[in-house]
Amino acid sequence: MKTIAIRLFTDSTCDLSRDDQTRLAIQVIPLTVHFSEKSYLDGLEITNEQFYDKLDHSAVLPTTSQVPPQTFIDAFKTCLDAGDEIVGIFISSEISGTYHSACMAKETLATDRLHIIDSRSATMGLALLLSEAAKHRDAGFSAAQIAEHVTMLIKKLRFLVALNTLKYLRKGGRIPAATAIVGELLGMKPLVSTVDGLIHPTGNARGMPAAIKAILQKVSADLPDLRYGVVFAHSCAPELAEKAVACMKDPLKLVDWLTCSVGSVIGTYAGRGAVGFAYIAQ
Repeated sequence: MKTIAIRLFTDSTCDLSRDDQTRLAIQVIPLTVHFSEKSYLDGLEITNEQFYDKLDHSAVLPTTSQVPPQTFIDAFKTCLDAGDEIVGIFISSEISGTYHSACMAKETLATDRLHIIDSRSATMGLALLLSEAAKHRDAGFSAAQIAEHVTMLIKKLRFLVALNTLKYLRKGGRIPAATAIVGELLGMKPLVSTVDGLIHPTGNARGMPAAIKAILQKVSADLPDLRYGVVFAHSCAPELAEKAVACMKDPLKLVDWLTCSVGSVIGTYAGRGAVGFAYIAQ
């Protein structure tokens, strides 16, 4: 008798490296990023370095497109026809329509072997949920049990990012131009988090070293549950992620962690030089 395999799906905003995608056996469906009339599949047709180079020199912000339902139908159907089960964990429905596209695919396929989850997060938060789902899959849990476990963790998932610049939030109309100009002149680094699936400001710090320390203070007060691991992220600034790890690993007693490089979808508003941290609160 064939053993039922559990397939994990996500979208490219998880920002896991190719090595981690392979190691965790996760299938990633890319969103699309548009610069003027040129479009690229996120992570496949444009690297993160190429994206930030284009972003640095672009007069207007790029736009992104959600994964269409038919792409999900085609990908899911291959696994379902093989008799497998699927757990799909996707970018917050408040940020992208990708989750809704996956839900439309589920309705079309009409099967209870397909579980679709709104992460209410993105990038490193999404990566943390996927890592935990992979652990449960490898431990022999069913798809339904994995989906239930991940849904429980979402309620306690925390996500903190220090931005290096306010330029792209201003360009995207997320903050007033005057606020951005004053913040840049003062060297302020805004801290943002996810609240109810949306990105919200949580404070400011003068300079990136102070911003990393501010993240550490917020995390320490929240008591992270290290059984679930943690994830660091950076937007084309690996040396900054290394500084964050060096600052936080001893105070938090970190033993291991994942590191993600933020891609085009979230990077459109974060810009180059951001650093972040995701964890599960107790």
